Amino acid sequence: MNSFEYVFKYIIIGDPSVGKSCILNQFLNGAFNEDYDITVGVEFGAKTIEFNNKKVKLQIWDTAGQDSFKSITRAYYRGAAAALICYDITSRESFENLHGWLDECKANGNPEMTLVLVGNKIDLSEDREVSSEEGKAFASENNMLFFETSAKTSERVGDLFQRSAGRIYEKIDSGQIDPSNESYGVKPGNMRDTGRLNRDSMKPKKRKKDKDKDGCC
Repeated sequence: MNSFEYVFKYIIIGDPSVGKSCILNQFLNGAFNEDYDITVGVEFGAKTIEFNNKKVKLQIWDTAGQDSFKSITRAYYRGAAAALICYDITSRESFENLHGWLDECKANGNPEMTLVLVGNKIDLSEDREVSSEEGKAFASENNMLFFETSAKTSERVGDLFQRSAGRIYEKIDSGQIDPSNESYGVKPGNMRDTGRLNRDSMKPKKRKKDKDKDGCC
């Protein structure tokens, strides 16, 4: 059985066609599909990762970016430990719409949600409409981690999940997140249950009292 210490819940949001589903597919399967269908509603994926000798399972919800689905996807903000807010570096409009997505997170998510700004499609840098400096400035102003990625080449895709998971783990260690409270998007994994069972099995067993030799069996 795949053992992990915690489960972290993620949500991926942003305008349609910025590459949210492609980022998830690259992370889960190491693959890129040029003809990826637009997400309708919500899609789900999960993967166990390891960092600093720690294993955690990421449960990731990839949401549709169309306005018609926002009433459905809002429910997934609740109980998410991290939100990846994505834009397309070749689309100025997707970048300008980030404020709306950030407001959705703040209105519907928990106060300790780790926010990650993701500028996707850096393989199309010749068509860039949003500079790296603009992305960094937006992330800094809003206390977000920042990554520019390519779902096509996989550049920095794994890194953004590793780093964001590390940030969540730091919040657990510092007491900002209580892993027994699932509203933070974190819950203990099976590794902790296994550890408890192993510790219990190592405890010395109490010796049974000797029966009276003359007593009945």
